[in-house]
Amino acid sequence: MSDHRNRGAHPADARHFAEKALPTLREAVADLSWLRGRGYSDVASLKLVGDRLQLTRRQRGAVARCACSDEALASRTVRRQDVAALAGATVHVDGFNTLITLERALCGGLVLVGRDRACRDLAGVHGTWRAVSQTPRGVDLVGRCLAQAGSVFVRWVLDQPVSNSGRLAGMLREAAEQAGWTWEVEIIASPDPRLATAEGIVVTSDAWILDRCAAWFNLVGVVMEEAVPDAWTVDLGG
Repeated sequence: MSDHRNRGAHPADARHFAEKALPTLREAVADLSWLRGRGYSDVASLKLVGDRLQLTRRQRGAVARCACSDEALASRTVRRQDVAALAGATVHVDGFNTLITLERALCGGLVLVGRDRACRDLAGVHGTWRAVSQTPRGVDLVGRCLAQAGSVFVRWVLDQPVSNSGRLAGMLREAAEQAGWTWEVEIIASPDPRLATAEGIVVTSDAWILDRCAAWFNLVGVVMEEAVPDAWTVDLGG
């Protein structure tokens, strides 16, 4: 199912996210977070901050993904779980959100760390996904992390509108069967509300879900620290 392509770094990212650019980007995250906390329009706020600091389009996208209000930060921090909390727990994995970020890390692409410490891919998925050479290892790393932590049941939730969701579901089921993991894979039209109200621990970096779920776990961050220590991470959280 995988092909020989990967999700490597955008050709402009080395310049846009160079060390000398980081202080400005962190200032932008702080400013946008302040504006969000006071109820200003997100679109207008990002334009204001981006124009003032002369940010590129990709830099603005990164700032938007990494910023959050102080209130949201406090709430997400309280509900963020450590590895020990996974023992005996049911874990719900935001499939494409998690796997694409891991694929990016495995092939040397940019991974962002936000104020809430969640690890995020800048590009995300926009209706189309295709397995790449790093996909099987990404699936294996997720499985090993959750199994070693003692999770008793894992439910992967995939977006039905995203192309090849059925192929990914098949890959996940095959991996679970071969490794003896207790996994269930669901393909649904609107996964975000399901994840936001799930009982157990949610694996995602989606801000909308993080602001609503009962508990969450930064699985990508843990996996990168343990298995991909040389991943290109850019911490804009301050």
